[in-house]
Amino acid sequence: MWNCLDGFAGRADSRDPIAALAWVAAEGPQGFYIFKDIHALLPGNRGLLRRLRDTAATIRNTGRFIFLLSPSLEVPGELKPMTYVVTSLFPDETEISVTVNAVLQQARRTPEPDKLPLLIGSLRGMSLLEVEHLLHRLLARHQKMDEAFMAEVLAEKEQVMRKEGILEFVPPERGMADMGGLDQLKTWVRHRSSLFTPEALSQGLPRPKGVLLMGMSGCGKSLAVKVIATEWKLPLFLLDMNLVFAGVQGSPEWVFHRALEAVEAVAPAVLWVDEIEMGIAGYREGESGSGTRIFSTFLTWMQEHRADVFIAATANRINLLPAEIIRKGRFDQVFFLELPNEEERKEVLTIHTRRQDLDPSRYDLVLLASATRGWNGAEIEQAVVSARIACHAENRPVDERDLLTAMGMIVPLSTTMSEQIKAIRSWARTRALPATTPGRPEM
Repeated sequence: MWNCLDGFAGRADSRDPIAALAWVAAEGPQGFYIFKDIHALLPGNRGLLRRLRDTAATIRNTGRFIFLLSPSLEVPGELKPMTYVVTSLFPDETEISVTVNAVLQQARRTPEPDKLPLLIGSLRGMSLLEVEHLLHRLLARHQKMDEAFMAEVLAEKEQVMRKEGILEFVPPERGMADMGGLDQLKTWVRHRSSLFTPEALSQGLPRPKGVLLMGMSGCGKSLAVKVIATEWKLPLFLLDMNLVFAGVQGSPEWVFHRALEAVEAVAPAVLWVDEIEMGIAGYREGESGSGTRIFSTFLTWMQEHRADVFIAATANRINLLPAEIIRKGRFDQVFFLELPNEEERKEVLTIHTRRQDLDPSRYDLVLLASATRGWNGAEIEQAVVSARIACHAENRPVDERDLLTAMGMIVPLSTTMSEQIKAIRSWARTRALPATTPGRPEM
């Protein structure tokens, strides 16, 4: 094994890479010769590149082999005809399992057979050194592999994505109890909550590929994505299409491809593509450009990828979505999130009053739900927040009149954008499944 500081062990004259390669070609015995970080010396060094090519030609069919280790794939054109490229992004589950068992044995902790497969799967996407450091840190703080232990493992993947700088880790903060209404969507999520477990994999159960949530702004699409990741105990990563097209980290095509590689490396995971229509709004059949190429790449990847990556996409301006994106096979289901009905508004009011440390039983939820007819969940939340802030300023508790006063100061989107909402409903009627069981329309 060679490096630029020590050369080959026992050969002080081999620190210079050209001299080391010349020795391999002339005197080296049969075996594997590993050169670390020599890629950093190649740019602009024609002599080294020439020596490397000549050595590779000289040792052909002699039982001697040269391995170049590099953190990135940069093969000079002159070396490509004589090079075999092996890409190894992260260790597989077998390698992780060996490291996990070694750390547990060193810490004198008995492995928990029912938790071990889930832990190993959650550690995918980390190097063995990162796995070892993380486990030592967590085992010092936790006596058993409970939910808090596993939550910290998932949160550690934030560090993996920070190093990539493309995807944003979204912490698991919202559960099913934080989402009001949307009963058909909740049922769909619950039925698939165990499909990413090792037991489901051993039984050969199909993994869901993705879901598209479309509808009016403020109706809970982003919240639903967070709930899916929490319920399925998977890390959630947000892909910002604006960052992809910004060009700060390279061409949009390269950044998008790297983002897909990164999320595959940390699978199983949920990939959240927010406002997907904005990323493909420039797509037109027959045209060329970054938007079209990214759209084509995304469609192919959605159809063909084998990693356990669940795609959760949200869309507001659904008329901009081409037919290719919503056909079966790319998304398991397309849900339309409508404005909440009266029962759903009561649920939303209950959730947000509790989140503001208010007792929902003190208020007439039927009256408040009636006062918010045509409102979305975000508007109801803002009314509750505004009422609490106003009462806090006056140092008094929030009563029902305060909530009604706050509601009277908000003009809902259903009033200011009534034409657009009618168009969205008309478009989605035959193209998506309602997230809420259809009932009697409100008058």
